[in-house]
Amino acid sequence: MVPAQLLIVTGLSGAGKTQAMKALEDLDFFCIDNLPPSFLPQLTTLHGLAVDRGKRVAVAMDVRGGKLFQDLFKALEALQEQGTPHQILFLDSADDVLVRRYSETRRRHPLHEGRTLFEQIALERRMLAEVRDRADLVLDTTHMTAHDLKGRLASMVAGRDLERSMSVDVMSFGFKHGVPLDADLVFDVRFLPNPYYELELRPQSGLDAGVAQYVFDQPEAIPFVDDVIALLRRWIPHYSRSGRSRLTVAIGCTGGQHRSVAIAERVAAQLGDLSDAVVTHHRDLRDTAVERRAASTPVDG
Repeated sequence: MVPAQLLIVTGLSGAGKTQAMKALEDLDFFCIDNLPPSFLPQLTTLHGLAVDRGKRVAVAMDVRGGKLFQDLFKALEALQEQGTPHQILFLDSADDVLVRRYSETRRRHPLHEGRTLFEQIALERRMLAEVRDRADLVLDTTHMTAHDLKGRLASMVAGRDLERSMSVDVMSFGFKHGVPLDADLVFDVRFLPNPYYELELRPQSGLDAGVAQYVFDQPEAIPFVDDVIALLRRWIPHYSRSGRSRLTVAIGCTGGQHRSVAIAERVAAQLGDLSDAVVTHHRDLRDTAVERRAASTPVDG
């Protein structure tokens, strides 16, 4: 089944809609929670804008909407008439698990008035039976963790491998400006000869061909990059399976302009087969650009 651009998320209370919407946000969906069904046909403009930007829209709706939820089938018919492609994802779970989840969170069920929790769940099942029958996708979350749910959603509705969906931010920095507080892994390349001491290279950065060539002409540079890549290949899947959506790899030299920049660019280029979302960020390059220009400008007098 080809994924539609509009995903309607519904199902039993406690079956994981909140976690599902968080996961869909990480999967680059534009998410709207607890939307009254009567507003669905009015999302056509938003849907079109999302498509133009390569994103999809996910809308969560359920019995929290009270009587407004009864308008769902009219809204679905309106979407059909508009020609808006959409899918319905229904989240289900076993009754005993739903009871346990409610007991652990101490939240009230939307249908709590004058009924036991088992009666509330049974009533909700009856109310949602027709919606479940019409669903394009049904996902039973009984034995799923939040990460399991995210992985299933990545494959079912986003057509993506969760491991490849994890963002990897490769950051260069200068130790003299401090180690990045948001770094998950830190590598130190100050053992490499510093291009700063080559006067023609000093005003340049690791983004310039001359500096990059100088760095990688050092016999230790390529083996270092190979070792970093081998480590990331081994451990990125484990980070992903732990539920992380982003990993920051920081590579530092003294000032954050030459060696770390060149190495970070090379590492990021070689991570393309591990992740679809690899970006580079040179934290201290802009901050010290004025200093580099000043160092290369003769002083009058």
